[in-house]
Amino acid sequence: QAQLVESGGGLVQAGGSLRLSCTASTHTFSSAGVGWFRQAPGKEREFVAAISWTGGATYYGDSVKGRFTISRENGKRMVYLQMNSLKPEDTGVYICASEPSGLAGRSSTNYDSWGRGTQVTVSA
Repeated sequence: QAQLVESGGGLVQAGGSLRLSCTASTHTFSSAGVGWFRQAPGKEREFVAAISWTGGATYYGDSVKGRFTISRENGKRMVYLQMNSLKPEDTGVYICASEPSGLAGRSSTNYDSWGRGTQVTVSA
């Protein structure tokens, strides 16, 4: 299983932007499907976005569609989550996950490697 590391979280005002990054130590990350999930206090883990290994297929949760964009650079073993027009309800720990089939998908059960997460806090 890959070890995933997220970065780019922080404190931002509502309406602002952040870009999260996810990387892994293994070359297999470049052929893996990658997803972003978020966990807010007292709430269940929520699917945010996912991307297939080629980048040809992307998926978004309804609450972020049109505001967030997922992308990847396989040569750098990087996956990004560009978050625009942030809202206070976007606050949470954002966690990167990977799955070996390369297809990604919305269900957390697809994923077998998880990072520790990066905190995103959006103030009103």
